[in-house]
Amino acid sequence: MNMTTKIIIWMIAGLLLGSLINIFAYDVALIQNYLVHGLFHVVGTIFINLLKMLVVPLVTFSLICGVCGIGDVKKLGRVGIKAFGLFLLTTTLAISLALLVSVTINPGKDFNLTQSAQTEFVAPEPPPITQVFIDLVPSNPVTAFAEGNMLQIIFFTILFAICLLMVGERGRTLIDGAEKLNDVMLQVVNVVMSIAPYGVFALMAKNFALQGIDLILPMIGYFGIVILVLICHVTGTLMLLLKFLGRISPNQFLKKMRTAQVFAFSTSSSNATIPVTLRTVERRMGVDNSTASFVVPFGATINMDGTAIMQGVATVFIANIYGIELGLTGYLTVIGMSVLASIGTAGVPGVGLIMLAMVFNQVGLPVEGIALIMGVDRLLDMLRTAANVTGDAVVTMIVARSEDNVSMEVFNDPDAGILESVELPHVKQ
Repeated sequence: MNMTTKIIIWMIAGLLLGSLINIFAYDVALIQNYLVHGLFHVVGTIFINLLKMLVVPLVTFSLICGVCGIGDVKKLGRVGIKAFGLFLLTTTLAISLALLVSVTINPGKDFNLTQSAQTEFVAPEPPPITQVFIDLVPSNPVTAFAEGNMLQIIFFTILFAICLLMVGERGRTLIDGAEKLNDVMLQVVNVVMSIAPYGVFALMAKNFALQGIDLILPMIGYFGIVILVLICHVTGTLMLLLKFLGRISPNQFLKKMRTAQVFAFSTSSSNATIPVTLRTVERRMGVDNSTASFVVPFGATINMDGTAIMQGVATVFIANIYGIELGLTGYLTVIGMSVLASIGTAGVPGVGLIMLAMVFNQVGLPVEGIALIMGVDRLLDMLRTAANVTGDAVVTMIVARSEDNVSMEVFNDPDAGILESVELPHVKQ
């Protein structure tokens, strides 16, 4: 049994056990204290921390290898522009699709506001756009690495790698060292993935024990439309881009993405999934490290397809509940704001709520309406992250194909890069 199958089985087991606990033992203190907030919480948090532990060193060494592997600053700039343009395109298509489907179905038309409206929501302050650009450049690289600020880490690492190339032969030793360290980090990823099924089980069991499946019932219209649009975007929009711009098989791509999608779903974090996404596009799909090491972390930071879809559906839903007519101008404003906000608020904690508050303020919707959808947002966040990670991999494949940086032999091999098990070295006594 390969790792993907194991993870899916344990994920379903966690979902079922968590739901049963929610239904039959929600008020049982022993189970809640020792199982849900005890064992599940400890195992799940350790697993998330293990994934986060990998991100900064893996991105750093992988990016140094990638930039030095390109060897040409002009080519690096070309890869960056292509990736940035494609990420903006996918976000624009995502929000447009969300608005089109939402306006057609019109969720929230007959919603009873009386009890739900009692909850209040305080919108977090979005950072000014000038500060966003200033924050791209770290005043202290050590602080950026310590805090895991991905945009600053990417900026500093690319600058450092370019300067390694500029010093010529004297920088060769450091480049060779980075390549060896990158190999070590990829092996650490393999080791962490070997315990992934149990981490995923604990995360799913805890989430559903606390939230419960019946949580979605009061908001079934909004919840269902967000899921519908996410599925349409991942299996439709992104796969069409992959087929026509990347000239590769969507079916083969989706088969190989399953592990990364399951990780993204269970962790709800694109950044925490970076090690798995990198391993998938490099080992399973054959993308060269020089492209993957740049595009994947970049996408995990600024690609907000899933969040844009949530914004589009939420905007129509809240407008219908409050009886506010947005019109064509309002919808075009939502599209523009969502695309700009996906860049401007990248890497900020609670990014989805900040972006939604910015959009609501811009089109004149009551920000307190966000409180109505917060109940189901935890479950939707898991699905949004899976969509974001899929978008990261799609753009990486398209850019790699355009630069001839992908091995089609590896991509077409269904068994390439499959992680069966991790063998630990035998230590003599």
